[in-house]
Amino acid sequence: MTKFQVQPGFVMQAYRFALDPNTGQEHALRSHCGAARAAYNWAVGWVSASWWQRRAEGSYNIPEAELTQWRPWSLPALRKAFNAAKHTDPRFADWWQENSKEAYSTGLANAAAAFDNYSKSKRGQRKGTRVGMPRFKSKDRARPACRFTTGTIRVEADHRHVTLPRLGTIRTHESTRKLQRRIENGTARILSATVRFERGRWFVSLQAEVKREFQRVARPDMTVGVDLGVKVLAVLADSLGEIRYVPNPAHCDTALGTLKRLSRQVSRRQGPDRRTGQKPSKRWLKANEQRNRMHHRVANLRTDALHKLTTRIRAEYGTVVVEDLNVAGMLKNRRLARKIADAGFGEIRRQLTYKGRRNACRTVVADRWYPSSKTCSDCGAVKAKLPLHVRVFTCDACGLVMDRDENAARNLAALAATVRTGTGVAGDLGAQAPNPRGADRKTRAIAPSRKAGSGRAGGAIPQQRTEARDRHQDTEALTHW
Repeated sequence: MTKFQVQPGFVMQAYRFALDPNTGQEHALRSHCGAARAAYNWAVGWVSASWWQRRAEGSYNIPEAELTQWRPWSLPALRKAFNAAKHTDPRFADWWQENSKEAYSTGLANAAAAFDNYSKSKRGQRKGTRVGMPRFKSKDRARPACRFTTGTIRVEADHRHVTLPRLGTIRTHESTRKLQRRIENGTARILSATVRFERGRWFVSLQAEVKREFQRVARPDMTVGVDLGVKVLAVLADSLGEIRYVPNPAHCDTALGTLKRLSRQVSRRQGPDRRTGQKPSKRWLKANEQRNRMHHRVANLRTDALHKLTTRIRAEYGTVVVEDLNVAGMLKNRRLARKIADAGFGEIRRQLTYKGRRNACRTVVADRWYPSSKTCSDCGAVKAKLPLHVRVFTCDACGLVMDRDENAARNLAALAATVRTGTGVAGDLGAQAPNPRGADRKTRAIAPSRKAGSGRAGGAIPQQRTEARDRHQDTEALTHW
């Protein structure tokens, strides 16, 4: 829980600026981020040591009351233990004073959150995929980051520098005038700062409490359905029947030829080998930097295009209807994974949601099983099957012939009125597609064994396995670690 209390009429907003540090400042930035990673690894090892010790003692039939006590993973407990160990631990004793205390607090806070997520996921109290036990962060793979919550955090009056604790005044690559004006007018207050190295550059994100007035959209009473796709990034259908196609920029496909050429250059040079301890050559480092620069350019172009698209939609319509797509499952298709990842389906929905809250607009998320593509937007008839390669929708009841994506966008636009009024129109949530194969929209918790019964789907789950699963979900996470 954050210690900052947002005032009424204010919202939390982050202002992100690229940094241009000199050699000494870049060394200090890497040192702080490395200190955060070291503190995180220390916390993971310190808490896990008691778990392994209890597990070893349990193998010798030692009574429960005599086992080693669990080590707590709350942030205050980790801070207290770290402050007692940093003076004597050889991993920190010689250099811990070189960095701000906020660097170590960042690592300890991340470790506490990781253990808390693991415990809740183990008990079934956390949504989403299963969260495993926290692991150590690698120096080569972990993304350098550090957060500052106390000390001197300000934007300088020249609009070209920011001041951070222990790091001093660092020049920014772009102007900070927009945030500085808000601070001078009393409509913004900086709460924290996070420095991060990504895409080959250092960035600082200033989390601020900002007074934001709701901006009235161009057509507040209008509803638009957004159907996302690969060939066409988005098809927009509003409540008046207007259709707009947003072409897919396909930034990755455009740069794919250059990326292949640069990757071949990297593969022909002497790269690092962790098994033999081989160091990379200078030619490999240079070629790898060129390849990474191309990847960063593609990512920046994608980010810019998605922000422009979502901002344009939110500035015009009062209600936006999007689909609840299973993007993680779609990425498992090896034929479409690269194109789906390049389109950014999940990022589009995220931006439409939070940008709608800024203007007090409505966002409707269609159910994942809602047949937007199979439903006729004219008469409401639902098709039994509609393969993905069929790009034209043909209604068997009324004879409507329409582009598949346009038909889905019209159904999504009609869904907003259904959710509001509950009437049985073409986008009614209660509409069920015929299911000739007997497929179920629910996912099985445990895959049944074929030996348990007859038929292709197997038999029912035994009662013993169901009870064991329920007991497992209700048991504390640590006792089953």
